[in-house]
Amino acid sequence: MQQGGGSGTEVTWEDQQNINRFGRLNNRFHELEEEIKIAKETNENLEDASNELILTDDDVMKFQIGEVFVHMPNEEVESRIEQMKEVTSKNLGKLEEEKDSVLAEMAELKKILYGKFKDSINLEED
Repeated sequence: MQQGGGSGTEVTWEDQQNINRFGRLNNRFHELEEEIKIAKETNENLEDASNELILTDDDVMKFQIGEVFVHMPNEEVESRIEQMKEVTSKNLGKLEEEKDSVLAEMAELKKILYGKFKDSINLEED
């Protein structure tokens, strides 16, 4: 099979697998960026809620669990918010690690593919 552009470089089965792998990694990279953005927003919202809780004088707060609001003592709401922040922070860390791993593998595949196909292949986004 000839690569477009008349380079004359044959695309082997292994090359095609690398190209496909790069495409899947690129898609996952974009998914991870969106998930990281959402996790950061959630973290910021929890931090804002925690700050608002400090400013309130009420002993009992409304806390949403699922679709229901429940009256809870201020201390318990504060504890739950802290737990939620911990979970979100851990999740954010895992997402960042996975993103770094994906980027490293994409860089390795770019090196391999550009080494073989030179200008006949474009793996960069515009």
